[in-house]
Amino acid sequence: MTTVISASSIMDGALLLIAANEECPMPQTAEHLMVLNILGIKNIVVVQTKVDLVSKEKAKEHYAQIKEFLKGSVAENAPIIPVIANHGINVGEVARAIQEFIPTPNKDLDAPPLLYVSRSFDVNKPGVEVSSIKGGVVGGSLLRGRLKPGDAVEFLPGIDREGKQPKPVATEVSSLMCESGPLKEAHSGGLIALGTNLDPSLTKGDSLTGCAVGTPGSLPKVSAELEITYSPIERTEFDNPPPKPGEPIVVSVQTSTTVGIVANYKKGNAVIKLKKPVAVEEGSTVALSRRVGQRWRLCGWGKTK
Repeated sequence: MTTVISASSIMDGALLLIAANEECPMPQTAEHLMVLNILGIKNIVVVQTKVDLVSKEKAKEHYAQIKEFLKGSVAENAPIIPVIANHGINVGEVARAIQEFIPTPNKDLDAPPLLYVSRSFDVNKPGVEVSSIKGGVVGGSLLRGRLKPGDAVEFLPGIDREGKQPKPVATEVSSLMCESGPLKEAHSGGLIALGTNLDPSLTKGDSLTGCAVGTPGSLPKVSAELEITYSPIERTEFDNPPPKPGEPIVVSVQTSTTVGIVANYKKGNAVIKLKKPVAVEEGSTVALSRRVGQRWRLCGWGKTK
């Protein structure tokens, strides 16, 4: 749930999958709908899966359960499509519904590019010759603008340094890839892999995940403190009072997850000091988790100010 909430800025719509061989709603399904309501994502297609595992009558009863479950939510009027994926039945209808109910939005291609890194890695195999080593690779989605090989880019906050502030990194785009192959130019929509001239040791093991990437000088400012509006999430399985000053909390924003301490909370506004700084724009969605027993549990969300 924290991943979905923090990455909401790149979501244009959603498929809500509900299995016909289980009661509706299951706890996780209820949480997924809770997230859609929180984010206000209204472009939704509901897929009733595994219809072949139940009788015709049971499938109809389950369909009625789904309709009742969706009442009063952002998905109340969403289409519900029964699917048997193993045999490809109604898969085409799902594709048609995506086209109809999740329209492709207009993106600002002329704005300075902005990408948040969701993965970073070293693509070189062990024992590769030095002359054949490829630069570090990062993956993510462009929120706006466009990128092409040869573009100069900057990573913020940059490389983690133990006991010190992260160091910004500047490099050049060496290649662009998507699922279907190399790209001459990348723009908003879908996931891309961005090849760079960075030493691959700097990108291995997701070490640059959470960084903002774009034209030098155009990126959001780096901040070690976030001021956010705070909205609690109703949880029935544990008490969820407002955050208290001094309370440790996990902050997920864009593709970055870090630990913070609540510095101040008053009338739905919270100030959180972060262990690891982030580079995010005003109005970014933030997911907050608090410790409940031995686990971190989602407790609220908000927008950066």
